[in-house]
Amino acid sequence: MGHALCVCSRGTVVIDNKRYLFIQKLGEGGFSYVDLVEGLHDGHFYALKRILCHEQQDREEAQREADMHHLFNHPNILHLVAYCLRERGAKHEAWLLLPFFKRGTLWNEIERLKDKGNFLTEDQILRLLLGICRGLEAIHAKGYAHRDLKPTNILLGDEGQPVLMDLGSMNQACIHVEGSRQALTLQDWAAQRCTISYRAPELFSVQSHCVIDERTDVWSLGCVLYAMMFGEGPYDMVFQKGDSVALAVQNQLSIPQSPRHSSALRQLLASMMTVDPQQRPHIPQLLSQLEVLQPPAPGQHTTQI
Repeated sequence: MGHALCVCSRGTVVIDNKRYLFIQKLGEGGFSYVDLVEGLHDGHFYALKRILCHEQQDREEAQREADMHHLFNHPNILHLVAYCLRERGAKHEAWLLLPFFKRGTLWNEIERLKDKGNFLTEDQILRLLLGICRGLEAIHAKGYAHRDLKPTNILLGDEGQPVLMDLGSMNQACIHVEGSRQALTLQDWAAQRCTISYRAPELFSVQSHCVIDERTDVWSLGCVLYAMMFGEGPYDMVFQKGDSVALAVQNQLSIPQSPRHSSALRQLLASMMTVDPQQRPHIPQLLSQLEVLQPPAPGQHTTQI
């Protein structure tokens, strides 16, 4: 990681003494932009995420996002190639150099299939779910929670392996709330940092004395699983219609019947979407169930007895 950065000529930048050529814009959010760049030293493509930092707190949050990336060396968590801070007059830009995934996100895949009237198969869903769970397991094992898991924050590698990205909302897994002021502060933070249609029920109305733990990610994982099964998240339409997601998530989810899905997969989804977080499973429990349900690897055959 380094802090040396300069714009050396039109369309190129140098990060950590390596030159990168701007290719095209990939996307933008509220205060961030993502560009496709090519490393002139290796010919590889990268995604350059630029975060506009208006004040010191913004710089600290960008640094923290970079620090979160550096905690992990895991095939299902996005690797940070380099990080630097660039001054622009009185303001700064934080730059995160990340690997580029040409297949895009899980949501891109869901939409691509939906446009053809298709859905992910159960075998595909089970393999993806296993990889996502392994990434979450690594995050939870370090004492953190992702807090913003959704299909647009899951990249797909060349072999279709899921890779968790956007670690900017990560915080400590277990939060002991002691008093109404702390509860309201956490509730306001969640409203800003946790996507509404994937946000766990306990984050909409945080109780004055409670424990919020990593199982907020399990609820979000259930919403991701639902999107893989049915082509949209369970509360996407509620939000799009302008109805109250906060009210909708307080009721047990009704799962549509479909011949595409086994009862085991439906039961797995139902367990993740348990409204009471204390009754929701932890990731290791889900992993043990998923490993049993995994389809044979391509090329393997099971013997029928």
